[in-house]
Amino acid sequence: MDILRRLNDQVTRALLVLAAVLAFLLCFLVVADVVGRVVFNSPVKGTTEIVSLSIVVICYLQAGFAIRSGGMLHVDMFVSRGGPRTQSAFAALAALAGLVFFAAICWGSFEGAAHAWSSNEYEGEGALRVPVWPARFVLILGTGVAAFSYLLLLLQHLVGTARGVGPGATGVSH
Repeated sequence: MDILRRLNDQVTRALLVLAAVLAFLLCFLVVADVVGRVVFNSPVKGTTEIVSLSIVVICYLQAGFAIRSGGMLHVDMFVSRGGPRTQSAFAALAALAGLVFFAAICWGSFEGAAHAWSSNEYEGEGALRVPVWPARFVLILGTGVAAFSYLLLLLQHLVGTARGVGPGATGVSH
């Protein structure tokens, strides 16, 4: 279990770094587009399409890290009033819900990604057409990693529930 958790942590950190680099490079594209539009009256072609697809990619690349680091939104107004076993049980239930949610998105995205690949689906018209398939496959990757992260959390919280310890005692921040 520790090996899977460490591997997952390394993968989620690598995807987070990739998302950060992409966001950083996207800043240069947006600045170039604005400068080109204002100074030269000639914006960078395809900026809108690239930015719209990149935002999806950036969000899904970060999902696994957000889950593993405890950065996902959760409300514990009622859960915090229970004992450690109750808190772990509710944390396990929340992890199960997250697992089902991201697994459903991952499963439902396969057909769209395959279609985007086989049909050469593009975003935009004219001078620059941006292929959609990379974003579709990153969606599968991101949701798959997120579902796996929730699976690890679910297992950790189930162990915590069985031992009667709270979520913080299992090495998990939420």
